[in-house]
Formats: sequence, structure tokens, C-alpha cells
Amino acid sequence: MSDLLLVDLPVSIRVEISLADPDTCKFIVSRTLHPGGPFFFGNKERAVGSPLGERLFALPGVANVLIAESVVTICKEPIASWSGLKAAIGTAIRAQLLTGVPAILEMHAHTGTQGRSDAELNTAIQALLDKEVNRSIANHGGKISIVDVRQSKLFITMSGGCQGCASSQVTLRQGFEVMLKRVAPEIEHIVDATDHAAGKQPFYPRHEVPL
Repeated sequence: MSDLLLVDLPVSIRVEISLADPDTCKFIVSRTLHPGGPFFFGNKERAVGSPLGERLFALPGVANVLIAESVVTICKEPIASWSGLKAAIGTAIRAQLLTGVPAILEMHAHTGTQGRSDAELNTAIQALLDKEVNRSIANHGGKISIVDVRQSKLFITMSGGCQGCASSQVTLRQGFEVMLKRVAPEIEHIVDATDHAAGKQPFYPRHEVPL
């Protein structure tokens, strides 16, 4: 779902709330915020050195921030409401642009998320799986496991109800991938190493016709 938050040329901001994760919202700005990135800030402390990040974390309810080119992706606290928060975020972004100060200072830009090791990314992704993803798909008997994190690629397997399920790619692309970008924007590709042909396909079973 989307709406137009601010139309005050030359700056306009379009808002898109994720259907896969209602706690995540994209703010697409008509002007470039930062030409590099993406830069992910998991908390207020990590945002020190990013004028825009500091402005956004000053707003109650903001959990983490991802800044890339002209798009700001915000994940809010589950107890927070987008009502009012969307407008406050839009105002903060517009105010930052009006100052003329870069959204991310050059010194911070060299030490953004790009500095994290594969092991650190593995830990962050595993926490996401444990706290959010696997709890959700466990209701359908499914589970996603990390095989490896290497060179901006995440290798995973899907088991239980997800193995062989025809909707597994929908789960992977529209659900997990959206949430993954929140915590590990460095990951450029997800490689599904699951042998889906060996799955029992619990939701879409094969109908074998006797010869």
C-alpha cells in the first residue's frame, strides 16, 4: 500500500508499507539522500555520524534505519503505530535535505555496514531467523536454516513444511528477503540449497495417476 506523504516541490516523498512485514516502511524521496551505501543502522548508537540517522532515531518508535540512494527504509517497534510516525519521519527527512548537510557524513560512510565480517552477518541473520522468521513459518511446520554466508551471498535450506512446498519461493522472496534487508543489506543474493524434490509438499501434494 502507498500514499503521498509530502508534495512540496522540489522535494516529494512517497510512502510504501511492506505487505510482507507491516512494521517496515519505505520512504522514497525525489532527491538523492546519499549516493553511496546501503547503510544500515540497527540502533541509535550506530547512527552516530549520520545526521539523518540521528534525526530518525530521535523519533519514538523507530527501531532501525536503512539509507540507500534516495530510499529510506524504516522498521518500527511492533508496539508503535505508523499513524503520526509516517508524517514525523517525512518531516525529518525533508528537514535534513533543507540543511544541505549530507545524510551520512564521509567519515561514517567508510565504516558503515560494509565493515561487518561474514561471521557477524551470520550472527545477525540467525537472530532474525530465531526471533521472527522461523517463529512465523513454524505455524506451518517450516524452518529456514543458514548453510553459509560468503561474499555477499546467503546460502540457506528450507525444511519441514517449507521443503517441497510450492509456495516456498513466495515465503522466501516476499517475506524473508524483505526482513533480511533490514538487518543485512550487504547480502546481495539468497541461494536456496534445499532439495525441494525430496520434500513431501504438504500444501501442494502430487496427485499420482496409476498407469
